[in-house]
Amino acid sequence: MPNLIGIAITPKILAPMEEIKSAEISIESGIKGDARGKKRNRQISILFEDDWADACSELGVVLPWLTRRANLFVSDMRAPQKSGQIITISNVQLEVKLETEPCDLMDKQRQGLQNALSPSWRGGVCCNVLKAGTISVGDKIAITT
Repeated sequence: MPNLIGIAITPKILAPMEEIKSAEISIESGIKGDARGKKRNRQISILFEDDWADACSELGVVLPWLTRRANLFVSDMRAPQKSGQIITISNVQLEVKLETEPCDLMDKQRQGLQNALSPSWRGGVCCNVLKAGTISVGDKIAITT
């Protein structure tokens, strides 16, 4: 069963990602302490372990998931590749708004990473918060349409 295996925030845009074990999620500002939580259609970004592994394999390296600069890291599932789906983590509900398109910052992390993340929504999804609450590493995850 899919579960949450990582949570990260950045206190300022482009600052290093900081891994945390649990997070408060609000409708107004996404993850408490994350600088990107007020962005329209991009309050929280989610990276999927299987997609990340494919991108790393294509490059022939193993990179830490924080390299992607996503907020959440999920095991045992792939990116839903469809906006409007609801991702439930604990009591929190997130609506998939769009694909997290890899930017040139990815190539600054590792040359070729931007292209490796481009197929099949490998870069993850951007979500808005529908229902607030608290999430923790280890929480189960479900997706509904």
